[in-house]
Amino acid sequence: MLQISKPVLLVDEAKCRNNIRQMKAKADAASVLYRPHFKTHQSGLIGEWFRESGTTAITVSSLSMARYFADHGWNDITIAFPVNPLELEGICSLAEKISLNILVESVDVIGQIEQHVHGATQRIGVFIKIDVGAGRTGILMSDTASVIALASAINNSPSLLLKGLLAHAGHTYKAKGKQAIEEIVSQATKGMHGLRKAIGNEKLILSWGDTPSCSMATNLEGFDEWRPGNFVFYDVMQYHIGSCSLDQVAVAMACPVVAVHPARNQAVIYGGAIHFSKELIRADNAFELFGYVVRINDQGWSTPLSGAWLGSLSQEHGIVNLPADVCHKLKPGDILGILPIHSCLAVSAMRNLSSVTGLAIPCMK
Repeated sequence: MLQISKPVLLVDEAKCRNNIRQMKAKADAASVLYRPHFKTHQSGLIGEWFRESGTTAITVSSLSMARYFADHGWNDITIAFPVNPLELEGICSLAEKISLNILVESVDVIGQIEQHVHGATQRIGVFIKIDVGAGRTGILMSDTASVIALASAINNSPSLLLKGLLAHAGHTYKAKGKQAIEEIVSQATKGMHGLRKAIGNEKLILSWGDTPSCSMATNLEGFDEWRPGNFVFYDVMQYHIGSCSLDQVAVAMACPVVAVHPARNQAVIYGGAIHFSKELIRADNAFELFGYVVRINDQGWSTPLSGAWLGSLSQEHGIVNLPADVCHKLKPGDILGILPIHSCLAVSAMRNLSSVTGLAIPCMK
C-alpha cells in the first residue's frame, strides 16, 4: 500500500482511461468534434491518456492553462472563458504559435483585441458565447440582434476568424433527471441553430459542453463539438445528478485519521477545505454531505461505507460520521478515503496527484 502521511488525491488510472474512452466513443458515434475540457485534471500526463485515445483538440479555462498544454504539445486549443482584455498581449503571442480560439460576448472587446494584433501572421479563432439558460456569461439566446451585431464585427476584422457559437449549460447541474437535461439540450439546440441561420453562415461550429448532458443525453447530435471536462474523474455530485455510477468515480482523497471520538461516532481526518474546497450537497433536514467514505486498499479503494459520510470541513480538519462498529475499530494513524463532491476543485486545491500504484501525476502550478 502507498505510504501516506498527509492528504493525497489518488487517481485510479484504469477508471480514468475508461471514462476517457467511453466519452470519446460517444462523441465518435455522434460524428462530432471531441474537444474535452482539461480544467478538471490540469495534468500533462493525463493529457497524454487523452491523446492516446485519439483526442487532437482541447478546451481550457485560462491563458495560463493554454500555455501549459501548448508546452505539452497541444496545438489546437479553445480558451472557453470570456477573453480577458488585460491578457491580450499574451493571447496574441500564443496565437502565433498554435491554433487558438477565444471567447467573446461583447462588441467592445473586438476593438481592444485589434489594438494588440497588429502585424499578426495568424488569425485568432473566435467563438461567440451564448447564454442558453445558465445565467452566467454570454449573450442571451433570445437576443438575436446582439449576436448578429457581434458576428458582423468579428467578420469585419482582418485579424479574427469567426469559428462558431459556444454554450455551456451549467443549469444541467440543477436539473432533475435525464428528461429535464434532454429538455435543456432540445431548447438550446433549437435556439443555437436559429442563431446560426440568422447570422447566415451554416458552416459555423455549434460548440456544447457540460458533463451531465454529455454523459446522459441522447439528443446531442444537433451540435458539432462537445467539450465535457469533469467526466475524466466524475465525483459525488455527478453521481447524484445521474451522470455516472460510483464505480466510475476515478479520484479519492486519502486522509490520515488524527482523532477518534467513539462517544459521538465521529473521527477527525487531516483533510479540510484547503484540500477539498467547501463544495457540498444539501439534503432534507439540514443534512450536509462533503464526501463519501471509502477504505483505501492496494487496488485503490472500496465501495462507499454504508452509513459513513464526511459531514463537516474547516481549514484542515474534516469530521467523518461513522457507524458505531466502524468507529470503535478506528485509531489515529489509520487512513480513510473520501470521494470528493467536486473533483475539479479538489484537483485545483491539491495540484499534485498520485496514481493508486504510486505514480506521481503532476499538474500545472
